[in-house]
Amino acid sequence: MFKKLYFVLVLSAAVACHAAPSKPIKVDGSNDLQPDARQNLVCKEVASLISKYNYKKVNLNDSLSAVVYTRYIKKLDPDHNYLLASDVKAFDNFKYQLDDDLKAGNLNDVFYMFNVFQKRYLDLIKYSLAHINDDFDYNKDETFTYDREDLPFIATQKELNELWIKRVKYDLLNLKIANPDMAKNKETLKKRYQDLLSQSNKLSNQEVFQTFMDAFTEAVDPHTNYFNPFNAAQFNMEMSRSLEGIGATLGSENEYVTIKSVVPGGPADKSRQLGADDRIVGVAQGKDGEFQNIVGWRIDNAIALIRGAKGTVVKLQVLPAGSGASGKIKIVEMVREKIVLKDELAKKEIRTYNSNGKIVKIGIIDIPAFYVDNNAQQAGDANYHSTTRDVKLILDSLKNENVDGIVLDLREDGGGSLSEAISLTGLFIKDGPVVQVKDTRDKIEVDSDDDPSISYAGPLAVLVDRFSASASEIFTGALQDYGRAVVLGTQTYGKGSVQTEIELDKVIDPSLADMVSKVVGVAKSRPTGAVSTFGQLNLTIAKFYRITGNSTQRHGVTPDITFPSVIPLDKYGEDTEPSAMPFDVIPASDYVKAGNLSPVIPQLRKLHDARMSTSDSYKYLLQDVADFKEHDAERSITLNEAQLKKQRDDDEQKSFERENLRRVALGLKPLKKGDPKPKNEDLDFVKIEAGQIMTDYININGKVTQAMPQQFSK
Repeated sequence: MFKKLYFVLVLSAAVACHAAPSKPIKVDGSNDLQPDARQNLVCKEVASLISKYNYKKVNLNDSLSAVVYTRYIKKLDPDHNYLLASDVKAFDNFKYQLDDDLKAGNLNDVFYMFNVFQKRYLDLIKYSLAHINDDFDYNKDETFTYDREDLPFIATQKELNELWIKRVKYDLLNLKIANPDMAKNKETLKKRYQDLLSQSNKLSNQEVFQTFMDAFTEAVDPHTNYFNPFNAAQFNMEMSRSLEGIGATLGSENEYVTIKSVVPGGPADKSRQLGADDRIVGVAQGKDGEFQNIVGWRIDNAIALIRGAKGTVVKLQVLPAGSGASGKIKIVEMVREKIVLKDELAKKEIRTYNSNGKIVKIGIIDIPAFYVDNNAQQAGDANYHSTTRDVKLILDSLKNENVDGIVLDLREDGGGSLSEAISLTGLFIKDGPVVQVKDTRDKIEVDSDDDPSISYAGPLAVLVDRFSASASEIFTGALQDYGRAVVLGTQTYGKGSVQTEIELDKVIDPSLADMVSKVVGVAKSRPTGAVSTFGQLNLTIAKFYRITGNSTQRHGVTPDITFPSVIPLDKYGEDTEPSAMPFDVIPASDYVKAGNLSPVIPQLRKLHDARMSTSDSYKYLLQDVADFKEHDAERSITLNEAQLKKQRDDDEQKSFERENLRRVALGLKPLKKGDPKPKNEDLDFVKIEAGQIMTDYININGKVTQAMPQQFSK
C-alpha cells in the first residue's frame, strides 16, 4: 500500500510540475467520471509537444485558453439544449485557466465541466421519459426549435423543461405520422430514451479526455489531433486499408454487440458459424482464456477486445440471430488474420460514349484515399496495398481493355500519405518536382518523382469536390500545373499542411510510463485490439506548396471546368476554420510542363456549357443545390400534425418525382411508388458528364483512332 502511494506522490509531482492542480469536485446526479494518471501524463506531454514543435509556434496562454474553452463547451452542447446559462457562467472561471491546466496535466476542471453537462443530460432524458404519456394537442399551431446553436443558453430550468416537452411531442409526432398506434409509439420512444440513458452511462473517462483533447488540438490548428489508443488503431487501419481481427462489421443493438456483416474470406466467414444479426455476448483470449461478458458494452470497447494480432486465438460466445435472451449460446473459436478492406481500395469501371458514330471507352478509377500498408511493406510483403501500386495494376488492366481515356475520381478523397501523392503523380509524368514543403525553420524542400517511366500518357482528367483534400490536392495540383490533366468538379478543401504521426509510447519518459502502469494497471488493462498505451499525436510540422509556389492552404485547387457544389462551400472547407493557417506563396520550382491544355480547356468548357444549357440532369442538380440550401437554413419545425404531414408528403412526392425525372434523363425507366430501387444503377450525373468531357477532349485531339499501346509505357 505504501509503495503504491509513493508512486502516486512521485507521479503527481512529475505531472503537476510548477502548477498546483485543482481538486476534483463531485457532481451529484452524474457518473462523476474522473481522469486517471495516464491521461494527466498524456495531456501534459501533448501540450509540451504542440507548444514546442507545431508549425504555427503556438503559445499556451490565456488567449488560446479562451478558444479551447469555447470549443470544449461547443463540443459538449453544440445546440444549447442541455446546459443552463448559469452553468456556463460558472464555467467562465475556467476560461483563462485551461492553458495552465494543460501545462500541468491537470484535468479536474475539464472533467467537472463534463460531469455538470452529464447531470443535465441525464436529468433531461429522465424528465422526457416521465412525460411520454402526456396528452399532446397535435392541432395546436406551435413550433419546435431543434437547432439552437446561434441562440443563447436557456436561463431557467423551467424554460429548459418546456423545450424538452416540445422535443417529446416532436418525437411522438414523427412516430404518429408513420404509425397511428400511439401505444406502440410511446413504447418505441420510451425504449429510445432508455437507450440514450444507457449510452450515456457507458461513457468512460476516455471519451471525456478525447473530447477535451479534440477541443485543444483543433484550437491550435484543424489538423493537429490526439488519438486515444482505440482511435489511434482506427486511424492506422484507415491509412493501411487493413486490420487484424475476425473480419466482421459490428454494431450495437439493444445492449448487444451485433454482427452486421461478414467479410468474405475472413476468419468469421471461414468458420461458417457466424452471420448477420448474431449477437456476441462474451469474448476470451487464447484457447484457455476466461470469457468476459460484453453485454451492455460500448461498441468501441468491444471491438478493441475482439480485434487482435494476426495468428492469435479468440473465442466468442454467440447468441444466434432470432433466438431469445435465454437461447442456447454457441462458442466459436477463430485464429485472427489480416483483413484487407477491399471495398475501400482503388477500383475501376469502364463507360462507353457514342461520339459521331464512334464508340469511345473511358476508364474511371475511383481513388478513395492515399493509403499505404506500411507494416506489410516493411515486412517484405510483395503484395502489400498502396494507392500507387493498386492504381498501377488498374492502369495495366485498362490497357488490355483498350480504353481511350481515363478519369481519376478523387471526390471525397480526404488525402492520406504524402509519399503516395508523389509516387501516384509519377505514374502520369516523366519525372520532376511534385510538391514543395516548408518546415518550421522556413526551410523549403522539393519532393520529386525520380522515376522516368510513365504508366499512362493518354488523355486524362481528375474529378474533385469540396471534400477532396490534402494529398488529393497535391496530386491534382501537380497534374494541373504540369498540363497533364484536365481538372473537373468543384473547388477542393484547401488543406495545405503536413502532419507527422508521433507514437506517444515512444516519447513519454519510460520511468514515468512505468509509474503510471504500476498505479493504474495500464499494461494489464490495454485492450487486445489497441496497439498503444498512450495513443498517438498527429502534429502539424510543415506546409506544402504547389510547384508553382502557390499554397493549397485555404484556396485548394480550382477546377478547369466547374460543377455546382451540393456541399456548401461556406460551411465546409479550410477557409471556414478559424484556426486554419493563411494562404501564402513561395518561389516556384524548376519544372518542365508535360503539355499545354490552355488552348483546349476553353473549347471543352464551351461544349460542356452547351450540353448543360439543355441538360435536364444538370437542371435537377441545380435544384438539389437550391433545396439543400433551403433546408439547411431551417432551424425549427411545426408541431401541428396536419401541417407537418402535408410538408412531409409534399417533400416525399417532390423527391419521388425528381428521382424519376432524373432516371428518365439518364435513360432509365421511372419507378412506381413502392418499387425497390434496382441495385448497381449509376445515377451519378457528374461522373457521367466527366466521361463526356474526356470524350470531347479525345475528339478535339483526334485520339479516337490512335492505338492505345502508345498511351501506356512500362
